[in-house]
Amino acid sequence: MIINHNLAGNNAIRQMNTNSTNASKSMQKLSSGLRINGASDDAAGLAISEKMRGQIRGLDQASSNAQDGISMVQTAEGALNETTSILQRMRELSVQSSNDTSTNDDRTAIQSEMGQLENEIDRIGNTTQFNTKNLLDGSMGKAVNASVANVNTSAVLKTGAAVPIAAMTVTLGTLEDSNGNNLGIQAGDSLTLSYVKNGTTVTTSLAGNVAATTALSDVSSLLGADGALTISGGALVATAATAGVAGAIEGLTITVKDASGNTRTAATNGLSSFKETTSAADVRADGSATLQIGANTNQNLTIDINDMRSAALGVAGLQVNTQTQANVAIKVIDNATQKVSAERAKLGAYQNRLEHTINNLGTSSENLTSAESRIRDVDMAKEMSNFSKNNILSQAAQAMLAQANQQPQQVLQLLR
Repeated sequence: MIINHNLAGNNAIRQMNTNSTNASKSMQKLSSGLRINGASDDAAGLAISEKMRGQIRGLDQASSNAQDGISMVQTAEGALNETTSILQRMRELSVQSSNDTSTNDDRTAIQSEMGQLENEIDRIGNTTQFNTKNLLDGSMGKAVNASVANVNTSAVLKTGAAVPIAAMTVTLGTLEDSNGNNLGIQAGDSLTLSYVKNGTTVTTSLAGNVAATTALSDVSSLLGADGALTISGGALVATAATAGVAGAIEGLTITVKDASGNTRTAATNGLSSFKETTSAADVRADGSATLQIGANTNQNLTIDINDMRSAALGVAGLQVNTQTQANVAIKVIDNATQKVSAERAKLGAYQNRLEHTINNLGTSSENLTSAESRIRDVDMAKEMSNFSKNNILSQAAQAMLAQANQQPQQVLQLLR
């Protein structure tokens, strides 16, 4: 027997300290709800879970970004809804003014309202903002490196089979509609071309009546220095001579009348069915907005909104003081309405896309959170079992330490 070294006591102390440490760790995990409270608990698991946490927080913020993007798009689309209403009223006034039951005084009053409506379109375009960012003044549009001339196309015509489709020598009498029916233009008919440029209505007519040899090149010459009329792929194409918004030709109509002054409806409708296929644009820097809709670099969506003010829509300074001006204005406003509707449709598509993005981000965040939880969070039931075990072992070690400390006293029995 030895008394200088209480080996049994030392062993009991070591076991008790181990059990106490394990019980403390279990208590820490139970109190925090985390399996990993420090790097020592699981170094690799800590690194993985922290990376996942970064992704989760990024996904949640991206969802918030997308929500803000939807709010911005809704702000722009809501403003354009009012612009559409204004254009509808302007069209109504143009139809009213194009009726010759209206007197000059009536048309003056109509023109006054048209001017105020135009000013309101500009006010909406200049002042509609989201978080102080202008939305409809063109500052959020895509970059335009060089001015663009507007193009109006009429695709409902085709020429006679014997005439080369690209030849400008095609005569008016051979023009056919898309169904192959002759438009019925005859010698002796009159032909008038009207359009609006920079708010001014331009009206020109053939020097003489239509002759058997009158060609489309003669009609093209009516545009003068403002543009050119060509045939491309069976379509009439009118291209503005000057690039930019100020040089755009809007509301192009070609009216054909017989010798008695009656409008040839088929010919007029066929020649006047122009739609703007390329909008005029001035040079501008790229102002499109980038929405960060992902947790990582370059996971974004670019949104652009075109200029929706009166000049860009082609209704700036629009005149309805005469029947001719009002008649052309109707078509100009139709083109402007189509531009606004196209922009609203684009904004609606952006909103739908962002809503799908939010749903996807929510799903990704939920699944990633579940994965992170399996790494980082503690299994409470399992850890309670460990805590109870370590607590009991710690108490048992204390009892054994007491027994071990009693053993050296047995030496005293040898001294009796």
